[in-house]
Amino acid sequence: MFTPLPRIFFQKSAVEVAPALLGKTLYMQEGNQQIAGIISECEAYQGERDLACHARAGKTARTLPMYGKAGHAYIYFTYGIHWMFNIVTDCINEPAAVLIRAIVPILGFEIIAERRAPQPKEVWTNGPAKVCQAFNIDKRFNQLDMCQPDSPIRICKGIAIPPEEILQSARIGINQTPEPWLSIPWRFYLAENSPCLSVI
Repeated sequence: MFTPLPRIFFQKSAVEVAPALLGKTLYMQEGNQQIAGIISECEAYQGERDLACHARAGKTARTLPMYGKAGHAYIYFTYGIHWMFNIVTDCINEPAAVLIRAIVPILGFEIIAERRAPQPKEVWTNGPAKVCQAFNIDKRFNQLDMCQPDSPIRICKGIAIPPEEILQSARIGINQTPEPWLSIPWRFYLAENSPCLSVI
């Protein structure tokens, strides 16, 4: 049921992979604990020319995962308090990644509730830092190959999303980024009234 997607799925630009990730399942297993959710929002970051992308600084210790194989995790710390979970896409030395911004829980409700307490269910995983907190994702998993069948974090098959249910907008939290990168619509998400969100 939680077989990871093959690497070829991620070997495309982040802008192609991001909308294709909507409806897929993010799965996490630590010991006997299992958590899963349907991806409902993500953002694409594509290459050194994208001034909202970390790769704008070139290959550094921080950005090194983005230059590696597609299907690996790129996890970084921000604002001194939050972890962010990304999936590397495209080809080796073509730095690109998709940030997972939100999921709809389908498995492990009690674990998520405990980790996100005292927050109500409606805001458990509606933000990238919240997803990491709920799934206990941190630097331990940076550069993890999520295409391996025994990987603790996997992207798996989910539910089919009709194209009309996918919306786009500018990316969030990049206010200091110059145009056209500030306004380019590389945030992909499901409408709040999407029937696909009823899986919860």
